[in-house]
Amino acid sequence: MSQFKEMIQLIAGVDEVGRGPLVGDVVTAAVILDPQYTIVGLADSKKLSEKKRDVLAAEIKQYALAWSIGRASPQEIDQLNILQATMLAMTRAVQGLAIQPTHVMVDGNRCPKWDYSSEAIVKGDGLIAAISAASIIAKVTRDKEMLVLDQQHPEYGFAKHKGYPTPFHLAKLAEFGPLPQYRMSFKPVQQSLAMRDGQLAGS
Repeated sequence: MSQFKEMIQLIAGVDEVGRGPLVGDVVTAAVILDPQYTIVGLADSKKLSEKKRDVLAAEIKQYALAWSIGRASPQEIDQLNILQATMLAMTRAVQGLAIQPTHVMVDGNRCPKWDYSSEAIVKGDGLIAAISAASIIAKVTRDKEMLVLDQQHPEYGFAKHKGYPTPFHLAKLAEFGPLPQYRMSFKPVQQSLAMRDGQLAGS
């Protein structure tokens, strides 16, 4: 009976970060929390400070039964579209878990087409601890990748806007054009390419 009880507790929470940005991977995480260990302070990652997210991410990685990152590249996003690329990244995150879950809870209103027992929970990142944990791990991972990109290309201000289409980012994109890490199928990126092509043709 105890073994069966342990099995039904292998619930993975899954969330994504980075559907809206113009640049970089869409990053997902899957987390199976240890029911014997309570991590205090889990919440939707967007409602936590960067410092708090970093502390919680370290605790999640240390004490969760399993955690995994999944991602889809800008090229995959351009090829598949952002929704399907996100579903692919979520599948990769769950498949990457060292322990396979008996049930998966996904933040949002849909699950990938997979063989896992699963359910989608709207605003799950604020309701389900395992989804909150996944949301934190995914955001910390992607934000750090944006900081690395910022060091490589400081003129774009990635540390500030994390790739989201803020007025500042759009101005820099128009000024410098897209890097290879941009999602070329996204409209603002296409517009910046068209503008630069027009400028080159007129020069």
